[in-house]
Amino acid sequence: MTINNHPTLLLTDTLSATLKKRTIVLAVTGSIAAVRTIELARELVRHGATVRAVMSQAAQGIIHNDALHYATGHPVITRITGAVEHVEYCGGEGTADLLLVAPCTANTISKMSLGIDDTPTTTFATTAIGSGIPVLVVPAMHGSMYDHLAVRENIGKLINMGVLLMDPLIDEKTAKMTANEDIVLEVQRILGDGSLGGKRVLITGGGTMERIDAIRVLTNRSSGRTGVELAREAYRRGADVTLVHPRRQGLYGITEVEAVSAKDMTNSVLDEIGKGCDLFISSAAISDYTIEPVDHKIKSGKEALTLTLRPAPKMLQDIRKKYPGLDIIGFKAEASVDKDELIESAKELMVKYGLSMVVANDVGEGGMGTPDNTVLILDSSGSETGPVTGDKQVIAGAVLDKFIEVNG
Repeated sequence: MTINNHPTLLLTDTLSATLKKRTIVLAVTGSIAAVRTIELARELVRHGATVRAVMSQAAQGIIHNDALHYATGHPVITRITGAVEHVEYCGGEGTADLLLVAPCTANTISKMSLGIDDTPTTTFATTAIGSGIPVLVVPAMHGSMYDHLAVRENIGKLINMGVLLMDPLIDEKTAKMTANEDIVLEVQRILGDGSLGGKRVLITGGGTMERIDAIRVLTNRSSGRTGVELAREAYRRGADVTLVHPRRQGLYGITEVEAVSAKDMTNSVLDEIGKGCDLFISSAAISDYTIEPVDHKIKSGKEALTLTLRPAPKMLQDIRKKYPGLDIIGFKAEASVDKDELIESAKELMVKYGLSMVVANDVGEGGMGTPDNTVLILDSSGSETGPVTGDKQVIAGAVLDKFIEVNG
């Protein structure tokens, strides 16, 4: 038995174990975007995947197969041999969990749609489609090629066959390969447990802003990272996700609704829940106070300026009144309190609004506006999880793990 001690494999699971024990065949075709597959392969490894690369001859004209050997930790398949590699990985009893064709040229798309397998990559594709193994295609080509009627028809044929396709990024008259981060996210969704499949999850994130004048606002230190990571984690688990936050970021796979003030956010959330919602996660740092703004700029240079604040709308109160049966996860932040006081504050919030769970943290010691956090997670039965410490993705995973554990 040969033991693979390739140094790249030391990266396995260093970011997460979401792809642990999953084998992904990365089929690389002759687009200049092939240069990005070296880092793409390593990102998949960092999330636990075993990656086996297969390259067309055209792809080998852009990057050397040794580069992908280095990136995956395994020899690259550049031709079909007596080992019948396409059957070994993508046949009916194959070991691959997913065939990822990235980048995929117009030529390869058309061949795949017609069952033409005259390169190692198309041979793998024909075998995978015939075997029912998930196939994810990530196009990359010139814009005029992507707009060609025959190419669009062939894309449609692939979709009708059950092939999954990520829309390219249209920029500089080019259909560019989707960002590696988004490809990894989609792979995680395809190969994930689907624990939130069929569910619509609505999330709020970021710090709201209350306008004072034409320039100034009242806000807080929230970065919005927690909301973004909760949205990505829910998407990974198969949910249909909408994120309501102050600024759209172009997040892949997630519907973004822009809401700047506390009033805007409350109205947007109520509107979105009205469209159907299975779980609402209120992670935004919503302003407790607002102000009647003026349209002009308040002149500077005054010795003192008095602002009159009034209470902002209580979003959870409005939601609970209108939707008494909705599962809601709330967030409670306190500053420089002991653990008992933090827990008591979280329980009060839970009882007041009938929440399914509360995520509590002491922002006096970090967490707001920082990449990582330490939180306690409480559910309605009184069970306490934590403290959970890590980056915001780790926190998001722990929150949804707890919700699924309690709610089945």
